[in-house]
Amino acid sequence: MANDNTLVKAWLHFLCNDDNLPKSTVAETITNTGISIHTSDPYTANDMGIVFFDDINQQLLSFLREVSLSGRKRVLAIADSGSTLTNGVVWRLLQAGASDVFSWDHSANPEIEIKNRLERWHTVDQLACSSLVRNNLVGQSPVWVSILRQIIEVAKFTDANILIMGETGTGKELIARLIHTLDQRSQKHELVVLDCTTIVSELSGSEFFGHERGAFTGAVSSRDGAFALANDGTLFLDEVGELPLGLQAQLLRVVQEHTYKRVGGNAWQSTNFRLVCATNKNLMQEVKQNNFRHDFYYRIANWTCRLPPLRERSEDIMPLVQHFMKILRTDEDPPELDEPVREYLIKRDYPGNVRDLRQLVTRLTYRHIGTGPITAGDIPEEDRLSPESLQEDWCNKHFEYAIRHALSAGIGLKEIGRAAEETAVRIAVSNEKGNLQRAARKLGVTDRALQLRRASRRQNEIPQEFD
Repeated sequence: MANDNTLVKAWLHFLCNDDNLPKSTVAETITNTGISIHTSDPYTANDMGIVFFDDINQQLLSFLREVSLSGRKRVLAIADSGSTLTNGVVWRLLQAGASDVFSWDHSANPEIEIKNRLERWHTVDQLACSSLVRNNLVGQSPVWVSILRQIIEVAKFTDANILIMGETGTGKELIARLIHTLDQRSQKHELVVLDCTTIVSELSGSEFFGHERGAFTGAVSSRDGAFALANDGTLFLDEVGELPLGLQAQLLRVVQEHTYKRVGGNAWQSTNFRLVCATNKNLMQEVKQNNFRHDFYYRIANWTCRLPPLRERSEDIMPLVQHFMKILRTDEDPPELDEPVREYLIKRDYPGNVRDLRQLVTRLTYRHIGTGPITAGDIPEEDRLSPESLQEDWCNKHFEYAIRHALSAGIGLKEIGRAAEETAVRIAVSNEKGNLQRAARKLGVTDRALQLRRASRRQNEIPQEFD
């Protein structure tokens, strides 16, 4: 829930007639729950939004894509009382950028459901914008924003065991530390990290469960294991996919029941920990190949999170570059980047993902001399791209995949073209931080043409005002 002293605000917009749902009545009903409703332009408003609709058409889908910035901003889509929502329609609206979809008449008190959702989203988004998150997990691409929101919500409002999946260098340990920090237990203890790649099989029992004095040769005193050390805290098992099958079987009871015996002991010990695991393997594939126990998988994966590789969040490359340069140059402002360097950083492949990018930025920063911009000559020769890779066709396999996906979903050529144009405009305006003049230059159109296009789209909508 939102802080009692924080007023949750949301814009309200109607893409429907008054016949089934009087606008003034809806606004008053929602306002009476304590939500502050306003009718600011949804295209420029920074708050969350609510849109009421009576027809699922291209106008609605385009509206959702643009005002939500493809999911970056929260928009609750509500069908009026006379509309019927089918499964296919709901998924299309979610894909277009709606954060949730339901009908006004699907429950006795829809205004309370609106209030609960907006307050939860407000709390999650405040944390996502906090220095705790923004200074450690940098990025504003839709896929990254979505991941952070999910992680924050599960970490703060549940005690679920969490499995983090992702390639090397995507930030799995940073996510684990965020989960521990957001955990709401009042008497929370420490985060205990155990790297499963370093566990010696002969000593694995002691490593996890601890041992009693004399339990084996060399056990001159008793010792606590990871489960005891993580009591009232968080246990992070890094690279859990490396655990041998036999050890996975030994861990089943303690993960589910939170009870265990020390090696060489007879008494049952209790522990209260939150389990967070990480792996760079596809554990479901490992389960199918009998390389990972299915019963252990379902115990550690109450909730799963897949961190996207950097190639799937290229919009975050430049913000990450700026972030790393600020860390490296704490005593001065980071240098600017010449356009060829910016283009190089965006086009370069990063097999090691964010960690790879950070190492590259470190090399560039250390090579740079003076106070001027970083230039192409600052790029070490071994890091430079070949002329062929720089001239790669923009219409590559990723573009083709998006078109294939649209066609398989039944989207026609006209709608694909319109969506591509809208996406290009949205990205250009976003990248230029709302500066339409610079965005128009990127798009190869005049300022006037871009302004007219945006104005025309808004005029085609049903007016949002209500009495």
